Amino acid sequence: METRELRYFVAVAEELHFGRAAQRLGIAQPPLSRAIQQLERRLGAALLDRTSRTVMLTEVGSVLLVEGRAALDAVDAAERRTRRAALSTTGRPGLTLVTKASATSELLAKLLAVYAAEPGAVPVEVILCGPAEQARLLREGQADVALLHRPFDSTAGFHTEELGTEGQVVVLPAGHPLAVRAHVHMADIAALPGLPLPRWPDPDGSYPPGPGPQVRDHAQLLQLVALGRACAVSPESCRAQLHGDLAAVPVLDAPTVTTVIAWPPHSRSRAVADLVRTATRLQMIDL
Repeated sequence: METRELRYFVAVAEELHFGRAAQRLGIAQPPLSRAIQQLERRLGAALLDRTSRTVMLTEVGSVLLVEGRAALDAVDAAERRTRRAALSTTGRPGLTLVTKASATSELLAKLLAVYAAEPGAVPVEVILCGPAEQARLLREGQADVALLHRPFDSTAGFHTEELGTEGQVVVLPAGHPLAVRAHVHMADIAALPGLPLPRWPDPDGSYPPGPGPQVRDHAQLLQLVALGRACAVSPESCRAQLHGDLAAVPVLDAPTVTTVIAWPPHSRSRAVADLVRTATRLQMIDL
């Protein structure tokens, strides 16, 4: 199959309308229809059920839609990584690191400072994103390296090095009765009246959805906690970012969180290797 054919098919499969798909692709409808028919002949199976009024995916077409999206994402990622590599050979080197906003800020600041002092260090652009977005950006080639947090972020398909493991705390309004406790359990949090856990926009399902308000980022969540509208279970390191109107109490039975530095297995970047070595060296010093 050709990349062009896959793009044509994915457009039709997503639009379920040849006219809209042709408009989206910027081509006329007849050549689009011919391309899909040619693809079906080559595969020996119908990909779409067509009537005069509707277009529906067949079971075979549903399989190709999933696989085709993955293949096209891989092609796009390869192009982005190649362009970044080309920039590094023309005097404009650099790395892009992606991490969840407000997570592991102390570790990140230390890593960037120590790496910047290394011989041959290159500029590092930092992308701060929402929960569960780091792996996607790394997989799509929009970043060279990422800080991920198990068990919430998937590390499948990446090379990783562990940088540290920590417990979790529940973040509460400073005046809440539980704020003076030495520790709590998850059952205590589930029973809190008026302080539900939030709902994150998480298409991968990595973050367990709570019954509380939907939040977009950590700053919004902390504001809701301070207002007494929600609570949050976060890694212990979040204490450094809390203001006086918030309190953090250890949660004894919450899963531990392991921070890892991750990069694509096919990376041949000297800068990525140097950054990873710096990160693992920092981890050994902290131990």
